[in-house]
Amino acid sequence: MGLLTNKVERDEIKAGDHIYTYRAVFTYSHHGIYVGGSKVVHFRPERNFNLITETSSDSYDPDPPSSCPTFPDCGFRQSNSGVVLSCLDCFLRNGSVYCFEYGVTPSVFLTKIRGGTCTTAASDPPETVIQRAMYLLQNGFGNYDVFQNNCEDFALYCKSGLLIVDRLGVGRSGQASSIIGAPLAAILSSPLKLLMPSPVGVATVTAGVYCMSRYATDIGVRSDVVKVAVEDLAVNLGWLTHHEETGEANETSNRQISMPR
Repeated sequence: MGLLTNKVERDEIKAGDHIYTYRAVFTYSHHGIYVGGSKVVHFRPERNFNLITETSSDSYDPDPPSSCPTFPDCGFRQSNSGVVLSCLDCFLRNGSVYCFEYGVTPSVFLTKIRGGTCTTAASDPPETVIQRAMYLLQNGFGNYDVFQNNCEDFALYCKSGLLIVDRLGVGRSGQASSIIGAPLAAILSSPLKLLMPSPVGVATVTAGVYCMSRYATDIGVRSDVVKVAVEDLAVNLGWLTHHEETGEANETSNRQISMPR
């Protein structure tokens, strides 16, 4: 992987890696955790699985479901959950595979113009990452939210175990930070047009503000993040009461999903 791209070959990815692929001609990226055996655990809007007619304003669909002729368990998920197990082919949908970077230096982070490709936060060991992903496959990851709880947020949590305490701000996702950071940079740098006659100068300042706004929201430098065990995730986020969580855990413990080898 280099400064310009995180693209890798399929035979280079390892179990526990946070991978992603681009959709809609590089408009956005879809993220997941590679758990081995050509399988990926990832997070999608729950409504994608339901036959519900929605208005166009609510039809954001980053990864529509598909049937797989190769792997019988491809598409496995619990009811009322957006966490799904897919084969690598169905996850990529003919796209290239990219590997998300962890533990990068601030200077490297700032050179990555596009968000959602790296973080300064450290990754936990692969076995811990896979255990979190498989646990959330059985127990869910709450409601999908483009800005606060999306596929990148899911993969970042599986890799780091970090949870943001302030639920009113932007989530862990670098893509969401980029969406918010670009307009913010334009707004903050616009008064400088009166002081800088050169368009190049304004563009340079705007790019700097944009990169710094992304860096400030990275989970590796934020002060409002805590390490949360995956077993305590639902209670910490208020998805379930403790009684409901215990009941659901007992119910799903009887269902088996084969671990990829």
